[in-house]
Amino acid sequence: MKIVIAPDSFKESLSAAEVAAAIAAGLGEVWPWAELLCRPMADGGEGTVEAVIAAVGGERRETLVRGPLGEPVAAHWGWIAESRSAVIEMAAASGLHLVPASRRDALRSCTYGTGELILAALEAGAERIVLGFGGSATNDAGSGMLRALGVRFEDAEGRPLPPGGAALAQLQRINPAGLDPRLAKVDFEVACDVDNPLCGPRGASHVFGPQKGATPEQVRQLDAALGRFADVCAATLGRDARDSAGSGAAGGIGFAARTFLGAAFRPGIELVAEVSGLEQAVIGADLVITGEGRIDEQTLHGKTPMGVAGIAKRHGVPVVALAGMLGEGYERLYGHGIDVAFSLAPGPISLASALAEAPVLLRRRAADIARLWQLARG
Repeated sequence: MKIVIAPDSFKESLSAAEVAAAIAAGLGEVWPWAELLCRPMADGGEGTVEAVIAAVGGERRETLVRGPLGEPVAAHWGWIAESRSAVIEMAAASGLHLVPASRRDALRSCTYGTGELILAALEAGAERIVLGFGGSATNDAGSGMLRALGVRFEDAEGRPLPPGGAALAQLQRINPAGLDPRLAKVDFEVACDVDNPLCGPRGASHVFGPQKGATPEQVRQLDAALGRFADVCAATLGRDARDSAGSGAAGGIGFAARTFLGAAFRPGIELVAEVSGLEQAVIGADLVITGEGRIDEQTLHGKTPMGVAGIAKRHGVPVVALAGMLGEGYERLYGHGIDVAFSLAPGPISLASALAEAPVLLRRRAADIARLWQLARG
């Protein structure tokens, strides 16, 4: 018997790898002879690096970079030597969690550290770089990342612009001559489920700026500054990606990735599943088990369990989902690839207890599933 275990993390409780290990322990109690393949998943945001390296035996590396406000940050990234691939979460270097709420500054925060992680990947010999966008503290349209990679941004006097999105309002010239030549030999892929453009009511500043500390007036200021950046890019490079889906991702870094790195954008779970070898693992499997902290009607919209279920269904493999909580409308998943879903809670239980006891609850529920499956199969 071959079973593939491909869950997302349970937020504030367990990483995807820990969830998979707990499920495997429960199945192993009933089926000690079974082939259990753990393929921890993520959707391109937090936990993507850990999920990928756990699934394929990659290496976790750390690089000292500049954080969102210029302070040193030890940022992690993933390296897969066999395929010469690097997996980078921009939030590790430029994430909102790195800045206390009282110090958040959407005008000044910068993605320079994300560029430094890309440089570290180039030094390692990367031929493919997967970028996960999400959880950023920044609203600089990726200009900081590009500065780290060698692009120069100047004002009318020829002076380099200071860090941050607000400074782009003074942008007069872009000089890409210093862009690291190694970038031309790298395939960039962005794991992103955001389809926002760079500017306007649905753009990076209006939709995501407030959570990064921007006031209504600062949102307008930043939106205009990012528009100026797009104007100068178009005049310099002869192309304009401001309205492309995903250009507004993570404070507009999607725009920079598209315009300067030629990055291809793909749904997060699809890209992580590919890098993790999920489809190959599913071929010939008897059962796939997936899950996340909460499963409800929103899970239908690109969440990890649905991505896993889609792959399993292509190969005719039944899918069981486990969740810390089953929310309203979870039954709708039954028509979209999930065959059955179970909640971990054995009865009334506080959130604090559920989070603390998640490993035990997962193991027990997985063992219950194995016993039920065994009974159904006779």
